[in-house]
Amino acid sequence: MPNLHRIYDAHAYDTQTPVGSYWEATMPATPAFPALDGDRRAGVAIIGAGYTGLSTALHLARDYGEAPLVIEAAQPGWGASGRNAGFCGFGGAKLGDSAIIRRFGENDLRAFYSAQKEAVALVRDLTSSGGIEAEAQVDGEYCLAHNASAARALPEVAEGLRRYAGVECSVLSAQEMQQEGLHGDGFHGGFLLPQGFGLNPGKYAAGLARLAQQAGAVIHGSTPALSVQEEPGGTYIIETPTGRIQADRLIVASNGYSSDNLPDWLRGRYLPVVSHIIVTRPLTELEKQTQGWTTRRIAYDTRNLLHYFRLLPDDRVLFGMRGTSNITAGSMQRMRRQIRHEFEALFPALICAETEFHWSGLVCLTRGLIPYAGQIGNWRRAWTGFGYHGGGVAMATYTGRLLAGIAAGKPYKSPLPSLMQQRPAAIPFPRLRRHSLPLAYTFYGVRDLGW
Repeated sequence: MPNLHRIYDAHAYDTQTPVGSYWEATMPATPAFPALDGDRRAGVAIIGAGYTGLSTALHLARDYGEAPLVIEAAQPGWGASGRNAGFCGFGGAKLGDSAIIRRFGENDLRAFYSAQKEAVALVRDLTSSGGIEAEAQVDGEYCLAHNASAARALPEVAEGLRRYAGVECSVLSAQEMQQEGLHGDGFHGGFLLPQGFGLNPGKYAAGLARLAQQAGAVIHGSTPALSVQEEPGGTYIIETPTGRIQADRLIVASNGYSSDNLPDWLRGRYLPVVSHIIVTRPLTELEKQTQGWTTRRIAYDTRNLLHYFRLLPDDRVLFGMRGTSNITAGSMQRMRRQIRHEFEALFPALICAETEFHWSGLVCLTRGLIPYAGQIGNWRRAWTGFGYHGGGVAMATYTGRLLAGIAAGKPYKSPLPSLMQQRPAAIPFPRLRRHSLPLAYTFYGVRDLGW
């Protein structure tokens, strides 16, 4: 049986052990998608049933009359799609606006913002018109300045959003932020983007799977892809533990849970990084008022190693951050202490709100810090989408719709900015790329201190 070439310890990819997330604990029980049993022939095969794969399958089936075959190593939404913080908003790239302008020009920055707006609107439409009960919360997302220098830059950032995204942002002082219902020690102001909203990521993924299946997609869980090859005739062969798939077209939608040899072209072109999330017990009304945190809007700060947080519908606090370069029992224990320390430093009135859930998952970066949607190497009828840099709820859904149009030969009129078509370069010494993360965390941590 072929070995998958992955860069984290096996625990990160263990589909049998519960994730331990709040979403997992509160999801209603549903029948599992059955494993593939025997050989199959498909017009389009999709590897991965996260947002990218499920959105691709849904749009291929619903909009183009295809019957895509989707395989997932666990169950739909098991990876990042089912365990993220549920932030549906602007995002997809880690590269700043000024760097995008230097590399691609102002027009492509505008096109990328247009894509981000469409991505948020697409998720909103799927949840409403598709009947997905994803616990969508109030519109708007806060970006909070974590130091005085970041606060001074807020008006310039807001002006850039007005100029290139066509979005009017409200710049707020620290006092105004408190009046908005979000107070924390060390916040120096912020701005409010009107587009974003919070949702339950697990229920959203489950809803996408249901819609895709109803539209005609065939989904198999507990079916890991072990190898994928292009045949001389131009078809693709996917080997699984329980059968072989022969497909005319191929979509690889594994994102941060990819393998460097599935296919070989992916080697070093993606960088999974670990993100950790805690969820507290429900807050009392007194705790919310004492801390000054009553808003239901999603929020994040301006750190390079950002903190992100939201008040959930049942008054629990979700708080997340980056931090470890592996997922092991020891690193999980260390990170639980560290994330708790960061949380209490920002929200000291909530020091007695115990942590009831702590879990981790992989966020996918690229060397160029921009997402990719396009061809896999020189394979003529194979495509992939990945590298959403923590903004995958909206951008992965949007990328799936783009990939569906490309695979069907009838691309959507939605913008596909040239920066998303830029083939990601491989990271040097790809087998060692995870081991460079501690140095990167130290570097960006120092920058976040303002040194």
